[in-house]
Order: sequence, then structure tokens, then C-alpha cells
Amino acid sequence: MEFEIICGSPAKQPAGCVVAGVFEEGKLSAAAELLDSAAKKFLTGIVRRGDMNGKAGASLLLHEVPGIAAERVLLVGLGKQREFGAKEYRTAVGAAVRRLGDAGAKDAALYLTELSVGKRDVAWNVRQATLAAQDALYRFDKLKSKKEEQRRRLAKLCFAVARRTDKATAEAALAEGVAIAAGMELARDLGNLPGNICTPSYLADQARQLGKAHRLGVDVLDRADMEKLGMNTLLSVARGSHEPPKFIVLRYNGGGSAKPVVLVGKGITFDSGGISLKPGLEMDEMKYDMSGAGSVLGTLKAAALMKLPLNVVGVIPSTENMPGGSATKPGDVVTSMSGQTVEILNTDAEGRLILCDALTYVQRFEPDCVVDIATLTGACVIALGHVATGLLANDDELALELLAAGDDAQDRAWRLPLWDDYREQLKSNFADMANIGGRPAGTITAACFLSRFAEAYRWGHLDIAGTAWRSGQEKGATGRPVPLLSHFLIARARRASKAAGRKRK
Repeated sequence: MEFEIICGSPAKQPAGCVVAGVFEEGKLSAAAELLDSAAKKFLTGIVRRGDMNGKAGASLLLHEVPGIAAERVLLVGLGKQREFGAKEYRTAVGAAVRRLGDAGAKDAALYLTELSVGKRDVAWNVRQATLAAQDALYRFDKLKSKKEEQRRRLAKLCFAVARRTDKATAEAALAEGVAIAAGMELARDLGNLPGNICTPSYLADQARQLGKAHRLGVDVLDRADMEKLGMNTLLSVARGSHEPPKFIVLRYNGGGSAKPVVLVGKGITFDSGGISLKPGLEMDEMKYDMSGAGSVLGTLKAAALMKLPLNVVGVIPSTENMPGGSATKPGDVVTSMSGQTVEILNTDAEGRLILCDALTYVQRFEPDCVVDIATLTGACVIALGHVATGLLANDDELALELLAAGDDAQDRAWRLPLWDDYREQLKSNFADMANIGGRPAGTITAACFLSRFAEAYRWGHLDIAGTAWRSGQEKGATGRPVPLLSHFLIARARRASKAAGRKRK
């Protein structure tokens, strides 16, 4: 898909289709009013007759509208004007792009980007429109023998801005949106691949390819390397699988000598639960247990495409979690890379076991901060559903940064407490700690476990168990939280650039 920023009257756009909005009250958007004026109230008549009700996501495709240069006009419902906000905006853009995909137009001019969305600026409108458009166009049919046929593929989408002075800002935002969308696509593709294809070795190969394409430093540690480092909690998870574990490190160097941001992604490419076997129902979805790893790769790709002036390190501990004769058993005690001992009461609480060694390993980078991303607990789905990612952190400033990035990206998170009181649930009679703390506050106790290995730096934890994929008819990876992480890095890059500018003065 090709994108472009345009400026000018919608009535004079010689496109395959021009897109404008209609509110539920029957009020036309500014662009729709211009079209209506050129068409001598043709659109007003359609709305008055009830052919377009303006409900959020509704659409009406018109051909050869008099006085309009475009071959088609697509009217998209915006919902109630007083309730129009970020969610409604993305819904309208997504609905428009999906309808355009069936409309037969090769190119379209989208005037929804001129709408006022609360206090959001033109850059936000364009960035979010790009992400909503790419989300609507995404298809995963790589493994199908017959690809989904499309009548006539939409090849170009133009985003309109009201003033020519906004074009440069919009074009910069468009480049960011395209980069983030590319990162999301990578994360989604990896998540949607089945476990027999997307193995730890496959993830390592994908990291190497990403490194080669974008000049990232890449190191892959094998089992022997992990044994030398004492990564015994990670290796305890890998014991039951025939697939060799991999520990993947990627380095994006765009910030000179500055301390890096470290992203750690859980890479369980299939989670059977191990000896603590999961129920069979929907176990196929455990291929998504490497979504944290996918989001790290996707965010590194986005950062490289945007050429952010930051240093970012991506770390991915990866293995399968399988039952078998050599698998770790409930009650086993292992010594982590940090030297702390762990009693493994439940082998299905394996994500924290691979992450804790990774959190110890990353100390060598002397990070400015560390954020881990993991499909960690079913308890997070119970607490927050499929709307918000769970956030816990040992630093208030870092937590606020991540929350703000999620709000800006419309990839929101919600902070939960990380109080020492919850650590009591992890007490063990036989080791320094147990790997589970019982049913109460499961998301919090899992984060409390990880916090024991992240005391040397500022650390945030994103539990994406409820947001990394969708179930049911729309089953598939979402690409979250690549937008949140990308906006987090963009905001940091802007602050770094401003600070550098002040120093030069």
C-alpha cells in the first residue's frame, strides 16, 4: 500500500474514490459539506432520505456523483458528534478502508484525517489513520493453498490535511505510522504462525534477517552458552522439549554513547503447560505465547525504520514448554542466573522462569530502563479483559511514560500495584521463593516474582495475555503492544533531541 499526504478541495480530487464523514445527527463533516455544495445538495438529499444514518462504521458508496471529480464518493458514519473521539475515529477509518477494499477503486482520498478528534493534532490523526488502515488491510493467508481473491486491490491511499502548512508535519507522522505498522505486521505474522514453524530456532533466524536488513547487531546464545551463564531457570523450562532453546539479543545503535532502553520479550513458541498440563480446549492458542518476543522484534524494526536517535537492546529468551521424561517436575528447585533459588510449584508458570534469567542478563548493558513484555498470566485477562494491557513497575516515572505512550497510541495499559505485601505469597519452605503465589492477585504476584530480579535498574512489566491476540471468529495476533512501545521510544527520542539541542545552544 502506498500512502500520500494531500491538500485541496475533495470535490476536485481526481481519485478512484473520495471519502468523507457523516455524523449520526445527519450533520455532514466539513469535507462532506464541500462535496455536497459541489453536487448541489445531492448528499443532503441522501442523508435526509435515511440512506446514510451516520452510525459509527456505517458506509455508503456512491458512483458518479454530479459535480465531483472522483469516480466514487464513500460516506462513512462517525457516530454521534458529541461522542466522537479516538475510538470512533479509528472505527471510521477502518470501516472506510475495508469498504474501499471491496469497492474496486485503485486509489482513494481520505478526508477523515481533517476531522477534529478532541485535542489531538494533525500528526496524531495521520499516524492513527495509517495504523487503522493497515490493520483493516492485514491478511494472514501465507499458509493457505488458495489466497483470498480481491476484486481490485486498493493500491494508494491519500490522507488529506486542511492546511498546506500542515503537510510537513503530516508527512513525518505518516512515516512514523508506516514504520509502526510494519513492526506490527511482523509481530502479527510471527504470532499467527503455528508452533511447528515458529520455533525458537525460527525466531533466531528472523532476528538475524532483521539484523541484516536494518544493520542491527544480533547474537544468538545456544544451550551450552546458557549453561555457562547459569541460566538454569530458563533451561528448566526447555528440558521437556526436543526443540533447542535460544537466547536472542538484538542491538539498535542510534543514540551514540547514551544508555540503552532494553526490551525483553517472552518467547515461549508453544506452551503446553509442561507437566502441569493445560486443558486441551483452545490449547492451539498457546502458539501466541511468544507474542512478547514478536513485539520486541516488531518494535526494533519500527525503531530502525524511523531511525530513532536512541540505543535499544532487544532480548528474547525462547523455548517450548513441553511434557516429557526429562521435563521439570512440580516441586523441583533450580538456581537462577542471579543465584536466587526457585521452587517450581507449577510448570505452567514458566514465562517468569525464562524472563528472570533474562532480567539478570540485561544488567550488563547498564540500561537506562528495562521493559519486559509477556503473555504472562490468565489472571490479567480476568482483571482487565481484552482491552487494556497490565502494567506494573518499580519506578513511577517510567510507569507514567508507558501509560502516556499507550494513551497516545490507543494501545492502552492500566497500572496495578507492586507492593511488597504481595511478596508474602511467594514464600517457599525449600527455596528463596516459589514460582507461584496462589490464585489471589495472580498478575501482581507474577510481577513481584520478576521484580526480585530487576532491582538493579528501572523496570516496567507489560502483561499482554489479554491483548496479544483475539479468539473466536476473528482469531489472530493483534500486534500489540508494538504501538505502545513505539510511541514510548518516539517520545524518548524527542526528549533526547531537545536535550541535545539545548546543549548545543
